[in-house]
Amino acid sequence: MRTTYKRAFAQFVKKASKPLQLAIEIRVAEVCNNPRVGEQKQGDLRGIFVYKFRFNAQEYLMAYQFDCFACAIEITWIEFFQIGIHENFYAQLKKSIRFK
Repeated sequence: MRTTYKRAFAQFVKKASKPLQLAIEIRVAEVCNNPRVGEQKQGDLRGIFVYKFRFNAQEYLMAYQFDCFACAIEITWIEFFQIGIHENFYAQLKKSIRFK
């Protein structure tokens, strides 16, 4: 399976503390093992999944997309768009997807 990271995702991980980086790495592995673990969005963000997790009493959201039209047995790619706290998360996600 091919995994790609958009610039916003990679920059957030790079600036995060080491414990948070490790927590994100664990969550990315969970998503790669079961991409349908996140909640699928509707409307403008149709096709985007958001996985929520907590770290140090703070909730983080991770937006990603995968080849959901492929056979249910094998998913060929996952693309991680953005990660961050809930504040302005969806507005920034819409803006970044509009310009991709």
